[in-house]
Amino acid sequence: MHVEICYREINFRKDSLALILRINDIIKQYQSKGYSLTLRQIYYQLVAKDIIPNTERSYKNVGNLISDARMAGLISWEAIEDRTRNLRKNSHWSSPSSIINSAAYSFAYDKWADQDYYVEVWVEKDALVGVVGQICQRLDVPYFSCRGYVSQTEMWVASQRLISKVENGNQQPVILHLGDHDPSGKDMSRDIEDRLDTFGISPLFRRIALNMDQIEQYLPPPNPTKLSDSRATTYINQFGYECWELDALQPEVMEALIRDNVLEFRDEALYAAARKREEDAKQILETVAENWNEIESKYSI
Repeated sequence: MHVEICYREINFRKDSLALILRINDIIKQYQSKGYSLTLRQIYYQLVAKDIIPNTERSYKNVGNLISDARMAGLISWEAIEDRTRNLRKNSHWSSPSSIINSAAYSFAYDKWADQDYYVEVWVEKDALVGVVGQICQRLDVPYFSCRGYVSQTEMWVASQRLISKVENGNQQPVILHLGDHDPSGKDMSRDIEDRLDTFGISPLFRRIALNMDQIEQYLPPPNPTKLSDSRATTYINQFGYECWELDALQPEVMEALIRDNVLEFRDEALYAAARKREEDAKQILETVAENWNEIESKYSI
């Protein structure tokens, strides 16, 4: 959907108009694949194409330009997501049959309940939940936004959840972690393993991004390592003075990494059987919704 509304007339320079066209090309390209991008993801696509330099000032300039272009009706208001601020409200229904139809659409068994492994995907940044969540929902695996270092409360809750999978489901817990390749981002992977171990659970832990082999393969634009980070010295000794953000990976690359790693732990025969049971249950609900008027007239007083 494209919603371009001019709220303010703005006279853009010729080079600014050219950059707006490039931004719209990137937005169109990714929307055609089903992705909605954040401002930072758009910025990194511009950097990767050598359209703008990779500097903090450049990032701010792009943000200001996109804001002005939306106000001027040149970039759609639907094109860029803010995944941290959302309206929440109760659901409402026009009739009992409409809620049954909705239930049929959203009904799902836990298709991993019979599997040997229980898989969760953890991502460092909340801004990437839209990309991570899209593939995780299709694979029917839970996903979690760490928002940096995970709070003590959420880490304990996670440990209890994982312990229950071992004790009640006899499953091996697996955590697939995605984070920045910088001093703190690398250390967050260590921190997750160490604190879960403190709380009595040692899942199979795999950092699936961002890793040096992926940096060498996909060549995301580098940033200078922050010397103010207390972990910078250890990082620099191992990797040098450059670091890389997870946001710089193209969404389809992130999806492929998650998909490939998740499928390593999935028994396809068990998964197919669970999907068949789910489709049968959905069909029952759909039949009830289709015949609701008859059911209502039969049982109404």
